[in-house]
Amino acid sequence: MSTPDLNLLLTLDVLLGEGSVARAALRLNLSPSAMSRALSRLRQATGDPLLVRAGRGLVPTPRALELRQQVGPLVEQAQAALRPAEQIDLRQLVRTFTLRSRDGFVENFGPALVNRLRAEAPGVRVHFVPKLDRDSKPLREASVDLETAVIDADTSPELRTRALFRDRFIGVVRSDHPLSRGPVSLDHYLAGQHILVSHQGHDHSRMDDTLQALGRQRQIVTLVSGFSAALALARGSDLIALVPERHTSNLREGLHSFRLPVPLPELTISLLWHPRMEADPAHRWLRQCVHELCSDTTDTLPGGHHR
Repeated sequence: MSTPDLNLLLTLDVLLGEGSVARAALRLNLSPSAMSRALSRLRQATGDPLLVRAGRGLVPTPRALELRQQVGPLVEQAQAALRPAEQIDLRQLVRTFTLRSRDGFVENFGPALVNRLRAEAPGVRVHFVPKLDRDSKPLREASVDLETAVIDADTSPELRTRALFRDRFIGVVRSDHPLSRGPVSLDHYLAGQHILVSHQGHDHSRMDDTLQALGRQRQIVTLVSGFSAALALARGSDLIALVPERHTSNLREGLHSFRLPVPLPELTISLLWHPRMEADPAHRWLRQCVHELCSDTTDTLPGGHHR
């Protein structure tokens, strides 16, 4: 059985609406002969004459009247499907999104995002899940809608990205730590004991590579998988944590933060999503919300002063 030509649906809808080959041809920018050929094909496809002559005009058959009730809504739905998505009614939107990120992101930006969603789209929920690796499979498989990351050579080129904010690493110690009493020199920094944050279990970081290039080394006494754990250890011990400043702003309350004696390159935290979600209006709105909430570039350690 041959596949029907769905283009004929539009032709049939116009023919039945106009009741005239000439008027239907004019409306579809076709010649009368081309429209007559289209009518012949429709008669063959449906097994019905559809329009028959009555005097000088054409009248629909019972089958044509039946089809007119069916074809009109079909054509309208098809045309709507092929138009760009219209602006959504956020108050009526009911949807759940999943956002994957490193620890610290939810603690720092989550409350503001949740409050904004509740105010603008009360039917929208967001699920925050931890980012344990850099695999983009969750985005490809749609188990995750958005995630945050630092773009590098390992980032899948198929993903869409948008920069959220720039961040930098800082040192953090408990409020009454010896390093909280003044500017931190490299010697003072290296005299302490350090916490290494390693998401992949590596025993060195960018700081260790930088120090090695200077012929120096820090003493790492413990390794953790996230920034929250590093700050918890720093809060209750003499250990020194190394964390991104903006990413951990709320987590560092009550702790002393300081500029590193050996500055590290800044990071750009970006938002990632799969291209199939690019034009989805609800997804696009959520991306804009996250960007606006994260794009504040306030320097929390201005002028070299310590927090």
